[in-house]
Amino acid sequence: MIRVLVVEDMPTARQLLVGILSADPELEVVGQASDGAEALALVRALRPDAITMDVMMMPMDGIQATAQIMAERPTPIVIVTSLDVNEVTLSMKALAAGALAALPKPRGPGSPGFAEDARRLVTTVKAMSRVALLRRPESARRAAPPPAAPPDVPRGRVVAVAASTGGPAALQRILARLPAAFPAPVLVVQHIALGFAEGFARWLASAGPLPARVARDGTLLEPGVVHVAPDDRHLGVTADGARATVTDEAPVGGFRPSGTPLFRSVAAAYGAGAVGVILSGMGRDGVDGLADLRRAGGRVVAQDAASCAVDGMPGAAQAAGLADAVLAPDAIADRLALWIRR
Repeated sequence: MIRVLVVEDMPTARQLLVGILSADPELEVVGQASDGAEALALVRALRPDAITMDVMMMPMDGIQATAQIMAERPTPIVIVTSLDVNEVTLSMKALAAGALAALPKPRGPGSPGFAEDARRLVTTVKAMSRVALLRRPESARRAAPPPAAPPDVPRGRVVAVAASTGGPAALQRILARLPAAFPAPVLVVQHIALGFAEGFARWLASAGPLPARVARDGTLLEPGVVHVAPDDRHLGVTADGARATVTDEAPVGGFRPSGTPLFRSVAAAYGAGAVGVILSGMGRDGVDGLADLRRAGGRVVAQDAASCAVDGMPGAAQAAGLADAVLAPDAIADRLALWIRR
C-alpha cells in the first residue's frame, strides 16, 4: 500500500481528494491536514509515502510547507491546485521548493471530465511515490564553477531544453543565472499538466532577467527570449530557424510536447549552432532527438545526477554518449554563456 497524506484547506475539496485516492486498492489515505503547519506535524508522525498539497492555505501555505518537508524529511509531493493563473504561478514556486508535480484540482463527480481527472491524480501519486528523494541542504545544491570550455567550441545560436519531473526547479536556476543580454533564443519543453503552461511561463519570467512566454506558431525567435511549449503541442522551429512552430502531431513516446521533435527541429535548422540541454525527468524523452542534434554538429549538456530529482532523462543521454558536459544547473548556465556568444 502507498500511504498518502492529503493537505487541503477546503473541506469539500479535501473530501473529494480523499474519496478519489481511497477508491484505489493500492492507495491508503493515512492523514488529512488543513494547512501547512498541520501537514508538517503529520509528516513527522505518520511518515507517508506521498503527499498531495494545496498551495493557498493559512497560516502556513503549501510553498513554505513543501520547503520545510524537503529539508526535514523529503517526501514526494504532488501539488493539487486550481487553474487560476496566480495559483499556478504559486504552484511553480512549490515545484522550485522541491515538489515533484503539479495537477489541477479534480472536477466534481458530476462533471464529464471527472473520471479522467481522478485517473490522472491516482496515476501521478503512484508514480511520484516511487521517486527516491535525498535531503540536500541549500549549500549542497550550489554548483562549483564549471570546467573551462574547450577553445574550439563553436558558437551556439539557439538553446533547446527538455525537462520533466524536477525540471522546473533546475530550469529556474539556469535562467536566473543567465545574463540579461543572452544572445540566443531559448526554447523549452517541460512535461506539465494541461492548463499550467501560461502560469509556468509567467513564473519563469519572474525567475530571472529573461522574458518568457508561451510559444505561438510563427512567433519570431528573438535573442534572450524564452519560448515555452504550449499545452499538449509540440514545439519546434522553421527550416530557417527564424520562427517557432507549434503543432498537434502525434505524441512521441507518449509525450506531447516532447523533447525529441524540438531537438530534431533545431538540429535541422541550426546544425552546429544548436545547443541541447536535458534536465531532470523520468524516462528518456528527448534522447533520440539529441542524437540527431549531435550528428548535426551541435552540443549537449546534461544535468548531473546529484542535482536531479530524477536522473532518468539526463542519465539516458549520458548512457548513449551524447553529453558534452554533465553539470549542475548553476554550472549549466555558466557553460551556456561560454558556448553562446555574440
